Amino acid sequence: MEKKQLAAMVDHTLLKPEATRTQVEALVAEGVELGTYSVCVSPSQVPLKVPESLKLCVVCGFPSGAHATATKAGEAREAVAAGVDEVDMVVNLSWVKDGLWDRVQADIAAVKKEVPAPKLLKVIIESAALTDEEIVKCCQAAQAAGADFVKTSTGFHPAGGASTHAVALMRQTVGDTMGVKASGGIHTGAEALAMVEAGASRLGLSGTRKVLETL
Repeated sequence: MEKKQLAAMVDHTLLKPEATRTQVEALVAEGVELGTYSVCVSPSQVPLKVPESLKLCVVCGFPSGAHATATKAGEAREAVAAGVDEVDMVVNLSWVKDGLWDRVQADIAAVKKEVPAPKLLKVIIESAALTDEEIVKCCQAAQAAGADFVKTSTGFHPAGGASTHAVALMRQTVGDTMGVKASGGIHTGAEALAMVEAGASRLGLSGTRKVLETL
């Protein structure tokens, strides 16, 4: 895969709580330079002007996923009103661990209602903290709720980020009906390509330049 092709799969990301507006604007400029698909920022950074060549993505219920459903839905609604193209929400991991799958699905569906097509909703399942069975059931809940993507990780959980095993299992579960985003702990071109080979159709990278330089 050429650098240009890989860059076009990347959500170029800056989610550090202390990120300044100047740093966010530099992220946008770098995304344009590198040819990334989008930039992904915190919701307090929007509205944010981006050129037509870039999509704009924000996170929701981030990073814990433990927010009330109404809070997540409101956050998504405000983001869409501010002009974002995509929303990456975190599932409620407590409900996942308790096996409350109806509540997990309803939580996702409430956010999806505020992110209508052609806007996209990605569902972060924090795969490194889950069993294989939980990964599958999270993906099924996201699929049933009408989400557009499932995503491995926030990059903030101590359990870790993306793995090729999780990506492959997620792709196997959702088939071709949804996107799969690998995010968290991807630092080299080889690691990025491995995620794509495992089934990822999007990559979340904060060190995009380094990844592309090591292809």
